[in-house]
Amino acid sequence: MSRARSGTWEVMVQRDVRVPMRDGITLSADVYRPRSQEEVPAIVVRTPYGKTGDEIDATARFFASHGYGVVYMDVRGRGDSEGEFVPYRNEGRDGYDSIEWAAAQPWCSGAVGTMGASYLARVQWLAALHHPPHLKTMISIVTPSDPFVEWPTGVPTPHHLCWLYMTSGRVMQNVDVIDWERIYWHLPLETMDELTGKHLPHWREEIRHPQLDEWWKEISYQNRFHELDLPVLHISGWYDDEQVGTPLNYMGMVRHAATERARRSQKLIMGPWPHRINRSTRLGEIDFGPESVIDLLGYQLRWFDHWLKGEENGIMDEPPVRIFVMGENRWREEEDWPLPDTRWTRYYLHSGGRANSRFGDGRLSVDPPEEGEAPFDRYRYDPANPVPYITDMTSAQIGGPDDYSAVERRDDVLVYTTPPLEEDLEVTGPVRMELFASTSARDTDFMAKLLDVWPNGFAQRLTDGMVRGRFLKGMDRPELLEPGRIYRFEIDLWNTSHVFKKGHRIRVEIASSAFPKYDRNLNTGAPLGRSTDMEVAEQTVYHSKPHPSTILLPVISR
Repeated sequence: MSRARSGTWEVMVQRDVRVPMRDGITLSADVYRPRSQEEVPAIVVRTPYGKTGDEIDATARFFASHGYGVVYMDVRGRGDSEGEFVPYRNEGRDGYDSIEWAAAQPWCSGAVGTMGASYLARVQWLAALHHPPHLKTMISIVTPSDPFVEWPTGVPTPHHLCWLYMTSGRVMQNVDVIDWERIYWHLPLETMDELTGKHLPHWREEIRHPQLDEWWKEISYQNRFHELDLPVLHISGWYDDEQVGTPLNYMGMVRHAATERARRSQKLIMGPWPHRINRSTRLGEIDFGPESVIDLLGYQLRWFDHWLKGEENGIMDEPPVRIFVMGENRWREEEDWPLPDTRWTRYYLHSGGRANSRFGDGRLSVDPPEEGEAPFDRYRYDPANPVPYITDMTSAQIGGPDDYSAVERRDDVLVYTTPPLEEDLEVTGPVRMELFASTSARDTDFMAKLLDVWPNGFAQRLTDGMVRGRFLKGMDRPELLEPGRIYRFEIDLWNTSHVFKKGHRIRVEIASSAFPKYDRNLNTGAPLGRSTDMEVAEQTVYHSKPHPSTILLPVISR
């Protein structure tokens, strides 16, 4: 055997290795492996973003130098691989074939793991559902959820058009030459792609399926955890714009995986990171401190060493959940998610009838509403003038710990705030909003946002969510609203882990748009994505004794 002086393997690379799929198409892979006659486990990574970047090369060499054969592959229709790229539609079968091909190579021990982030993570789940016999474990990073979990709107988000443009053709397209802000305003959504200069058929196809139907269910996986018997390392960040999928996947496998062994073999890591995790201590105007960037690659190596090489390195003796608590800016290990000692605490909306803007009289309190209080607040939602969501215009990262104090000057934003806290308060876990509201429209949206207001007025976004009225009964059962009727809307604000420091205030925003994170609801009830007509909606949010609107916070005793 040949080892470098550092104790790691010397690495050899084979470029453009052709990997046959069952239908005769060949995919292109670069294979990194130790210069040795010894059989080693394989790690399969499948990407639509190109397999030749500096970071890819460094990561592949790292694992290869530690005794792994790393197969970095262009997915079907991308890069040097044959076939047509249709997002997600071929990844289950192709993933199976790729894993089994790797296992059959003369250099492979027969044990195969997969890893990757974002698209590269979701395709692992789709492949796992085909049960490749040699797949032993996965490392799933910033994993997208099933359709309509991240965007419960019935249509793709405006930023998704940017992603489809970027991955159109065989090589990465330059998204920086496109005026995305102008494009996102275009109506109808169905023809938005024309403004990019390209016809993007996948965009048009998704618009034609504006609810959860069989077409979408073909590429769903989060209702099938009970079919899987795999250890999985789940990794994401609190400001990952696809964050919700990772805790859902962890909980789904812990509670529903096919075997007790699999249920006990899940780990979750959540850092103070955006979609591109573990790159910097700083995100926007917030510095999370020197502990916020960790040796994540080393941790992944320990994971593979245990599950692919059988090393008893202690990784499975450690608590299964590792979270970074923002505000306090330190890591903590826990036994489960949500945390076992969570105190689910309701904070109620209150006002004197005018919670409009941060200059209004909206209050947030653990005390329920009493008789005699103003029962509601009102605002007008105009789709021609939506409430802005602070974000870059490309799909690389949607939102962060941004300051919403300027946005909160608008009267179409209801603002509810606690008095300054008398002591630190930790909120760690899933956040939910129960909103009682009515509208003059046949269809409309309601958005909720949780913020930390600093003593200097900086209103830091922590997490947010939305609901589209027509999907109140589910994404598979659209039904228009009855104008004037009071409905109970449940809004998933995803997850956070944050300490509101003494002197800070907890704030909730309620609005009916968050543009361009979500498309604008035009309020007419017309078929989604195909109309240009719009109406102004008169919105009423209730916080009376019979209709107590609340945000449910996962408070942790300190």
